Formats: sequence, C-alpha cells, structure tokens
Amino acid sequence: MIGYVTIGASNMETAKEFYCGLFADKGAKVIIDSGRIAFIGAKRGEPMLALCEPYDKAAASSGNGVMIAFPAETKDEVSVLYNKAIALGAKDDGGPGQRIEDRFYGAYVRDADNNKLCFYVFG
Repeated sequence: MIGYVTIGASNMETAKEFYCGLFADKGAKVIIDSGRIAFIGAKRGEPMLALCEPYDKAAASSGNGVMIAFPAETKDEVSVLYNKAIALGAKDDGGPGQRIEDRFYGAYVRDADNNKLCFYVFG
C-alpha cells in the first residue's frame, strides 16, 4: 500500500550514504536523484524512501510522533539493522528487544536529522 515515504534531510549526501549503506543487503540504491530529492529503494514499483531538502528552505526536522518502521525477517536481522545504523552514525533510541509481550520485537534509532526509525518483526 505504500509507494514511498518522504523525510527531510539537511545533508543529502550524508542521508543517501546512511540509507543506502543501512539497506545495502536488501539491494537499496538511489533510484531517482533530482538534487533536492532522492528516492532510495531496490527498484521502481516497490516501496521507497524519499530524502528531501524541505521545499520551504527551512531546516529539516523530525515530526513529533512520526516514525518509519522497516520490517525484518528475524529478531537477529533486527539486531543487525540496529547495529549497522549505529555504526553508520545513528543514535540509539531503544535497543533490540521484545516490546509487546510475545507479539512485537523491535529496535529504535534516530538518524542524523533526528528522524526516528524502527526495525521490527512480529512475534
């Protein structure tokens, strides 16, 4: 159901390196790059992440209560993504662990623009 999600970026090169590096194992690359907006994904027609310098020229900022969740296949993959994000410069916002009894396992980080990301698996 999701075509793409857009988040603000204050440094496009840093943001592209972070997200392409984070999801390199899933084939992520820059699909479209028009300067102030770049689409990251494996291929067109699949969900993508758009990185964008804000149109109003104001500073990029994260929304309060806004989070982007990326699915993992296993709990181990949640940890791999979390650790990779930290190695790429993200800040910890809740390490890997069981969150909702036995139904949801996740980890949380913040990227360089303070966007909150979740890596998760149900179960």
